[in-house]
Amino acid sequence: MPDQDFRELYERHVGTVADGNFKAALADMVQENIPAVFEGVTVPRGVVNSFRIQDVRAEDDKQIGETVYDTPDGVIGLRSIWELRDGVWKAAALENFPVSGASA
Repeated sequence: MPDQDFRELYERHVGTVADGNFKAALADMVQENIPAVFEGVTVPRGVVNSFRIQDVRAEDDKQIGETVYDTPDGVIGLRSIWELRDGVWKAAALENFPVSGASA
């Protein structure tokens, strides 16, 4: 999948998170990694006031997406690491990253 196609997939995924469509967001993830992928990671769990995709890049054989979500509980920097599984990109891991500034 060319990088542009992955970016479109990632943008759609971020939109599902921002819309609170957790069923669709979870469908984009490596199923056997759930729920361990959420351990120790802060993720949006409801209303998202706004979001900004900060970076989308390829690293080795993975794709990385970084988004800053502004939620009522605070600003969340969330990085997702995607792997190609059976020809389909799936989010395999999540981690937080520091966000400078108070709003997304």
